[in-house]
Amino acid sequence: RQDEIDLVVQINGKLRAQIRVPAQADKAAIEAVTLADATVQKFIAGSPVKKLVVVPGKLVNVVV
Repeated sequence: RQDEIDLVVQINGKLRAQIRVPAQADKAAIEAVTLADATVQKFIAGSPVKKLVVVPGKLVNVVV
């Protein structure tokens, strides 16, 4: 059994990054790790996040 899993991060529907989170992380923890990631910050570039969709175990989609 894995302790950590990799999640794909999409920004405006395009694959931009991957993050590693604990396997038991809830949506709030996944959101925090996603928004703190340097690659995600580069693509967001100070724009307000309109929507953040988390599919546990699969992906995170950030809409700016």
